Amino acid sequence: MADQATFAQDTTDFMASLYTAALRMTRNPSDAQDLVQETYLKAYRGYGGFEVGTNLKAWLYRILTNTFINSYRSRKRHPEETELDDVEELYLFRRMSGRDGAIGRSAEEEALDWITDDEVKSALESLPESFRMTVLLADVEGFSYKEIADITDVPIGTVMSRLHRGRRALEKALHDFGVARGLVAAH
Repeated sequence: MADQATFAQDTTDFMASLYTAALRMTRNPSDAQDLVQETYLKAYRGYGGFEVGTNLKAWLYRILTNTFINSYRSRKRHPEETELDDVEELYLFRRMSGRDGAIGRSAEEEALDWITDDEVKSALESLPESFRMTVLLADVEGFSYKEIADITDVPIGTVMSRLHRGRRALEKALHDFGVARGLVAAH
């Protein structure tokens, strides 16, 4: 059992990544701040029941995700208020663009050099919510299938299906952008 006296010390390092995830979920900085604040309040209240030695980050993300689903999903969305400029450059974009200086890069990696993070953000935003959250948790936050299943409270098979379908939709959106810009040939 965790001690509430060490809560701040144990959880502070996760606040920035939780805020980034909350911003991607809510698409609004003030809503993201509220979501993180509510997550930390719930986590603090339940910290006595947290099992020391288990994955604290996954536990916090589960609280964040459940709080978002329960509180924020039902709110009316305001797409015109989307402010993603404040979000740090996506890990997914860096990974997909091959900016690590890899030798022997593929044609796809070369084409991705022409795609900016705005196009990737746009493609991510176009995904249905369940796919977007699963892709973000897997490809941006680096959670395993089991951790994502625990966080989102769905079976691992559903996580795998959503991740596969979300990645395919993301790939199609980026491919369509590439075709429109003449970066790749249309099939």
